[in-house]
Amino acid sequence: MTEEFRAAFQRVLDTAASQAPGFPEAVHDVFRLSSQVPREELAIALEALTPVLSDCEPHAGVAADLSVLAGALVESGAPAGQVGLEVLRQLGSYGQAAVAFIHAWEKTGGGALPAPNGVDEAEEKRVEQVLGDNAPLAAVGWWTSLRYGLAAKAMLGDSGVRSAVRADPGALHELGQIVQALSTRLSEFGEVGELLRMSEADRLLVLDRVSRRGFRVAFDGVSDNFQLHTLLADALIGKEGNRLPGTRPDPRWVAASVDASVDPLADVVRGEWDLVGGDGTWVGNEACPGDVPLVDGERVLVLEPQSLLHSWRAGRRHPHITGSLSVLEELTPDEATAWWARTHPAGAVRHPQAPPIENDDTGAHRRPPRHFGVAAHFAEVDSGPMSAPFAALGPDLDLDAPGGGLSASFEDVTINPGAASVFPDSPASLFDPPARPPEAVDDDEDEPDDFTVPAAWSGALTPTGPRAGT
Repeated sequence: MTEEFRAAFQRVLDTAASQAPGFPEAVHDVFRLSSQVPREELAIALEALTPVLSDCEPHAGVAADLSVLAGALVESGAPAGQVGLEVLRQLGSYGQAAVAFIHAWEKTGGGALPAPNGVDEAEEKRVEQVLGDNAPLAAVGWWTSLRYGLAAKAMLGDSGVRSAVRADPGALHELGQIVQALSTRLSEFGEVGELLRMSEADRLLVLDRVSRRGFRVAFDGVSDNFQLHTLLADALIGKEGNRLPGTRPDPRWVAASVDASVDPLADVVRGEWDLVGGDGTWVGNEACPGDVPLVDGERVLVLEPQSLLHSWRAGRRHPHITGSLSVLEELTPDEATAWWARTHPAGAVRHPQAPPIENDDTGAHRRPPRHFGVAAHFAEVDSGPMSAPFAALGPDLDLDAPGGGLSASFEDVTINPGAASVFPDSPASLFDPPARPPEAVDDDEDEPDDFTVPAAWSGALTPTGPRAGT
């Protein structure tokens, strides 16, 4: 089976590079066989795919299909590696073009956008009124958007990819803006945006008000502060943690925040603290770790006694991603004292919905009633983590579905059928020199608009030939 997979994958590489008609069939063969070979074999295949994916970028349909294939292999257990970053870079390039398409569509009458895989020459002609010679690239960007979104979601599930993205804050910010713009018209990009937010932070300096101690912690796979709160309580409270005062979290809550399914008999987590930024701003559980404010170059979180008792549903917002948190070090007494001197005074920041303080009673000493089993479902809780699955591409993608054994999110993905051009009458070159982003366009101007690809994600948009095979 391994030899058969290798032969099929080699056909993918050969037909992609030459734009040969056998490309869709070769891709389907790799889909079918990928679940039957070791992960090490998938990793070797992804490594070989990276330069081919980069070379094929001007051939948008082929590049988008290769990205979907790479995402499927990652979801089958292969590490994303460099191909993950290449997929995100191409999403930045073609995603910016897709945003320009949306912008031009709005300026030419608005209405329902065409389905990405259904955009044709008529839609291209419409946006040409605004974009001029850039209309073909904008239409191609919209046409490939869902495939790149699906692939990006898979890549951002890889811890190494999130770490690499976090190391380039400028590119992360620009890609986040593109994904946010696309999510307003394509709900599938909502989870991509959440995973980019997960990539924003992996370190915190945590100060505990009651003990006046401080810790530096590292974490990964934490999508919101509900999950962060649970993992911090496990790492810090009691003799099993770092001996902070408080009530240890139920081990089943912790397991559900790491890699386990939610236990229906322990599905409501009780909060231990108010989460406040080191600059005195309210943070709370609904926010993300990336929302914890920076103070002197570090994200600083203050654990305050609860001013309003709160609880939430156990679990992870993205169940396919493992969560983790570890204590890197405890601050020395002198270092902790120095940090406390820079923070707000005790009681200065309370939950936005906390009742007024009467007779110096904050109510922080009170505990919520304990709920077990079915009774927990009727407890009043905050809206905690929810699974937000990234839907597979729609049923209008009508080519044969991949074979068995693939991740469900990669089923029914259309592989572009080869040599026919999407826009037969469009010019061969899709990549005219960029000018300025669509958001910089004055809505009162009648001249054709231009748009740009963010510099951090550009670099390979140069034509290698006609748009055959896109």
